[in-house]
Amino acid sequence: MAGIPVIDVHAHAVLPASLGAAGAAGPELGATDGVPWFRVGEYLLHGVRYRDSPFMDVGLRLREMDRHGIDIQLLSPNPLTYFGDLDAASAVAYCRAHNDDLAAIVSAHPGRLLGAAQLPMQDIDAAVAELGRAVTELGLRAAYIDTDPGRPLDDPAMDDFYTAVTDLDVPLFVHPTSISDGGPPADPRLRRLDLDLLVGFAYQETLAVAALVIGGVLDRHPRLDVCLSHGGGAIGSLAGRFESAARARAWSGERLRAEGFTSYLRRLWFDTHVHGDRVLAGLAELVGPGQLVYGSNFAGWDAEEPGSLPQAPGLDLTANARRLLRLG
Repeated sequence: MAGIPVIDVHAHAVLPASLGAAGAAGPELGATDGVPWFRVGEYLLHGVRYRDSPFMDVGLRLREMDRHGIDIQLLSPNPLTYFGDLDAASAVAYCRAHNDDLAAIVSAHPGRLLGAAQLPMQDIDAAVAELGRAVTELGLRAAYIDTDPGRPLDDPAMDDFYTAVTDLDVPLFVHPTSISDGGPPADPRLRRLDLDLLVGFAYQETLAVAALVIGGVLDRHPRLDVCLSHGGGAIGSLAGRFESAARARAWSGERLRAEGFTSYLRRLWFDTHVHGDRVLAGLAELVGPGQLVYGSNFAGWDAEEPGSLPQAPGLDLTANARRLLRLG
């Protein structure tokens, strides 16, 4: 395609070979009275068509990418299928099947598709091993995990995983799920009006940023590149409040008080799926335009419109994505 290539880092895929790979937990596709459903454990998602859609049909995906003006896409796991409550052995088997199929798909379309690895985060040693296999043997380009992978992101138990990510020199993408303990979030207020997606995701992403910064992850792993979905949730609006707290509250460490919360945000990455140029411009001013990468939530209910690219002063999303994905 002519011109500067467009690289999309927020594009989920549902892989045919992963269906049933978690045993009784699925995932499973079906339909009732013509209405499609997708089952993960005991959770049923109704009304979203994965089969014969760009989520599963690579030919349809590529045609839709062309229609949207997207040259390269990083394919990532469906956030419904993190399977964080599976036993470790079943999770490893699922992740291996997922990553093998994903690697086969992206290798068949060089120059168009890249892949991010699904990982069994309930067992950190197993996650490290699978990430190593996915990167060095399968050629996948990133790690992909939940905002709440069974423990806080700043839990010291995560440090070996972060070390592996940096040693392999790949970025880490963090995206929430709408499933909690086998179903939607426990808060009944989030079970109406799609608030689990509209508010729940932003809540989880904001907590993830707080854990990475205040919990000391970026201090312990200064070479770690983490990209948060949906512009980091509500962090653009709450950064000033976090800044004040970091300078005043007893839990704030000496370095955080000295450097300020906002300075740490400039060490994180954020996708641009924030639904508005004004919001994007504020985020770019807060974290720096060099820390933003294009994300469309391709084929999702809130996907970017064809041909629409986010605009903000000094924004070069292609150069940023190349740096983040180590594309040269």
